[in-house]
Order: sequence, then structure tokens, then C-alpha cells
Amino acid sequence: MQKVKLPRQLDPIKSATKRSEYKGVMLTADMPRLVGTVASIDDEVEIEMKFLKDEQGLSYFEGKIHCGTSLICQRCNGVFTHPLDVSFCFSPVQGLDDEKTDELPDIYDPVEVNDHGEVNLLQLFEDEMILSLPIVALHAEEDCGTKAKDMSFGKIEPVDERPNPFAVLKELKRD
Repeated sequence: MQKVKLPRQLDPIKSATKRSEYKGVMLTADMPRLVGTVASIDDEVEIEMKFLKDEQGLSYFEGKIHCGTSLICQRCNGVFTHPLDVSFCFSPVQGLDDEKTDELPDIYDPVEVNDHGEVNLLQLFEDEMILSLPIVALHAEEDCGTKAKDMSFGKIEPVDERPNPFAVLKELKRD
């Protein structure tokens, strides 16, 4: 199957009216923030998405993102593979007003469209992948080069108490 490069921007409302489906790739070379947060990443991000309308007439798009990455373990500084599998479901809104976003059902995340009614898919998908990365990248304990017995934990010594600089004032009060 041929890999098709997906558009960077598109109109989600028109696509939902047409019930469009996209299956293709985006290049990670166009995602500098994501590339900067991982040790290495595949050259392409595989994306599947469908544009639909629900029973209320709301336009939405849902799909999946898949990409392979390598992260640096914060325990042993070794590199390990971490696949990114992200599911999303967005509904386009014009301006992120609290009233508009509160009216959306909870299953939809609001995504703001620009003045032309388009969504920047490249930026949206890059943000979703960054958010799906672990907060602290760690191997599974059994795979990590640093075992619990190799780690050392220090004890904090109590700080010597210094004399209170206001003790002199206490003496003046007694007189």
C-alpha cells in the first residue's frame, strides 16, 4: 500500500460533511518540538482519521496516531524503545470561548479553527504526541541496567541550630 502524505491544514466541517477518511503519514522532520523531546524517532508518523457528524449535527473527527520513538531512561541513562499510540476525538470550534466548549459533549476535545475554518493538523498531532510521552521516561525495572540494590539513598543530617537573632529582644522585654 502506498503511503500518502496528509495535508498540513484542512477544513474539518467540510470534511465531515463529505464523511472523509484519511490514512497516511506526516513527516517527523516537520515536528521540531517532538523531535527535540525524544532520543530518536521514526521518519514518518502513521495517521488514520475519520471526519463525521453526530446525532446533534456536530462535526467531529477521530482517529489514531502511531509512531516509534526511543527515549532515554532517567534511571540508567540507557536508550529504550517506546511506541506512541494516540487516540483522539476533536470537534472544531470558532474561538475557544468557555460557553462554546462547555456545550460540547465530554467525548470531544475542542480544537480551534482559524479565520478560514481550517485546523492545523501538523501542530495538533505534534501536540498530542508530546502530551502522550511519559512524564519521566523509565525502563521497566526488570529491563533497566540499574537495579534497586545498585542505587544508594543518602540520609539528610539535621542542620545545626543557630542562635535566634531575636533573642536579644526577648531579654529587653523582661526589663
